[in-house]
Amino acid sequence: MADLTTLLIFFAIVLAVNLMPAFGPPTWSVIVFYILNTDLPLAPIIMTGAIAAASGRFLLANGFRLLGNRVSQKTQNNLAAARTLFERNQRNSYIALGLFALSPVPSAQLFEAAGLAKVKLVKFTLAFFLGRLVSYSIYALSAKGLKQSSLGAALMDNLSNPISIIIQLVLIGALIAITRINWERYLPGSAK
Repeated sequence: MADLTTLLIFFAIVLAVNLMPAFGPPTWSVIVFYILNTDLPLAPIIMTGAIAAASGRFLLANGFRLLGNRVSQKTQNNLAAARTLFERNQRNSYIALGLFALSPVPSAQLFEAAGLAKVKLVKFTLAFFLGRLVSYSIYALSAKGLKQSSLGAALMDNLSNPISIIIQLVLIGALIAITRINWERYLPGSAK
């Protein structure tokens, strides 16, 4: 019963982290903390982490989808064209998403953009989930060899590390830029 409670608390923490639109601690740091500080087996931590992360990002994208109706018509048109370009070549889109899902780069802004552009989120989130299963497995297995660390230190490092802050700010800027680009000009048959 204690393991189930610990796993539910872990799920809630990972879900909350993945609902944050920016400056959230990386999910891998929570996974590493739990591996080093609990007796939970790796498989439930990895699976629960991936489910919670995907659920949080899915909910975040849906929240931004609701905001999409509150932006200017020009921005809505730009986002609709971006969605058309993204969904046109499914295979390339999923390859790109899979590579992004495996990377340690924050994914919040990607899901925010997908929500604003009203991209079909189920397949998008499934690709993210599968990528996170792989990346979290790598982190979890690596954590076995680490000495104990402090989750608080990992969180503070993420919030105070200049590179982390710059990455977050660049990604927020990229999110804004995505809404400003006239994506229609890249569609076939449009006047450039």
